[in-house]
Amino acid sequence: GGAMTGSTAIVIRGGRVLDIRKRSAEPADVLVRGGAIDAIGAPGLPAPEDAPVVDASRRLVMPGLVNAHTHGHGALGKGLGDRWTLELLLNAAPWISVHETAEHKYLTALVNGIEMIRKGCTACYDLFFEFPVATPEGIEAAARGYAEAGMRAVIAPMMADRTFFEAIPGLIEALPGALRRDVERIRAAPAASHLDACARMLRGWSRPRERIAPALAPTIPLHCSEAFILGCRDLAGEHGAGLHMHLAESKVQAVSGIERYGKTLAAHLDDLGFLGPNFTAAHAVWLDDDDVRRLAGHGASVAHNPGSNLRLGSGIAPAGEMRRAGLDVGIGTDGSACADNQNMFEAMRFAAYVARVRGADPDDWLAADEVLAMATEGSARALGFGGRIGRIEPGYRADLVFLDLDHVNWLPMNDPCNQIVNTEDGSAVDGVMVDGEAVLWNGRFTRVDLDAVRRDVERVVEELRRLSAPRRALPLALEAHVSRYCVGLARRDYHVKRLME
Repeated sequence: GGAMTGSTAIVIRGGRVLDIRKRSAEPADVLVRGGAIDAIGAPGLPAPEDAPVVDASRRLVMPGLVNAHTHGHGALGKGLGDRWTLELLLNAAPWISVHETAEHKYLTALVNGIEMIRKGCTACYDLFFEFPVATPEGIEAAARGYAEAGMRAVIAPMMADRTFFEAIPGLIEALPGALRRDVERIRAAPAASHLDACARMLRGWSRPRERIAPALAPTIPLHCSEAFILGCRDLAGEHGAGLHMHLAESKVQAVSGIERYGKTLAAHLDDLGFLGPNFTAAHAVWLDDDDVRRLAGHGASVAHNPGSNLRLGSGIAPAGEMRRAGLDVGIGTDGSACADNQNMFEAMRFAAYVARVRGADPDDWLAADEVLAMATEGSARALGFGGRIGRIEPGYRADLVFLDLDHVNWLPMNDPCNQIVNTEDGSAVDGVMVDGEAVLWNGRFTRVDLDAVRRDVERVVEELRRLSAPRRALPLALEAHVSRYCVGLARRDYHVKRLME
């Protein structure tokens, strides 16, 4: 990797360069200057004599995938749940992602970044959780993890001033006496302490924002008081930061929104003046047509997480309808505690496939080139990096992925767009560049000692098991009660259908 860094110019020769719009990948060379794409041209493209040559022969060069929604704190929580709905995941949260020290927070973000890079993803929007309240030090530890892996990231502390139990109308009352008393003792940190920590984080942000930027994530409308939502809106506005929220993810959320606000969750946010071009709505499964028009009218984005929506049984989001309404849609994996991986190729495939069971007319299905555009420039806009990443075009950053055309996934190469979405699973990823620097080359990480990371993870996961053991008892005792109550809510009528029942 040494030859590919340090110089102001490099030239990538011998590759096939993906053009999503033309659905082609013709032989072309790419000149990179100062980490940005300077020129793309026929093989033999003129380049400065001292520019190192990167050999991309037998490689397909594509834009780095952009993950519009992940949770770095979930990377060490892979495989901890099976038949969990969103509500059972939230009930289990106290024990599945407990990170106490700066090392824990750094390591979980590093592992999340390593997995994304290995699978062809160069940038992400991370809703990072610390208990009971975000800290500038904790968010900096996560930022350090991504920076070391070589990722570009937007990191948003995930916050709530109400507990999950307070958020779902009638849930506490439905619990048996002793459990109800235990749950009534659980408190979320107040809005002021979240906002204070975030103000300190934003004021003290020292990293270049084009690589790692801060944002704010009041986690779910029902989990946040109106005053807190407005406080986040104003703080983000003051500091030019993004806003990200889980919106209408499950039917329980949608039904509870009508019960609590007398209107949809998106209408509630609209009435608070929260929606704008700096807002990304995660999931958005249970939006109705008015909600979609609302978000589109405000220039907001949606992070479509089809794999997570299947994993948690949340339903199938109307992503095709959103795109046709002029709404920006990106694609995300969600966190590894509910996805259980960070594979954007898989997320694209899920996006393509679930669109097909929403209706019988194939003209309404998402085409491979649309899905690729969503997972690159669509997600880039959701991160606030629109016009900077997501395309192989002069002026864009050189965030590039190199797929090995000798890999069995590409035997033969018939159609690059179709095969990236329908065939590729991340295993042909052979090289990854961010800002023109190879962070993975010939299948090896250039910045990270993977063996050392493995040893650290083994040790830390043991620490986390010990830490979380006492925190498991209450969620396990609550699980059956929470599930029964929430299934009852989910069986109520809602005016849109997103489940195949």
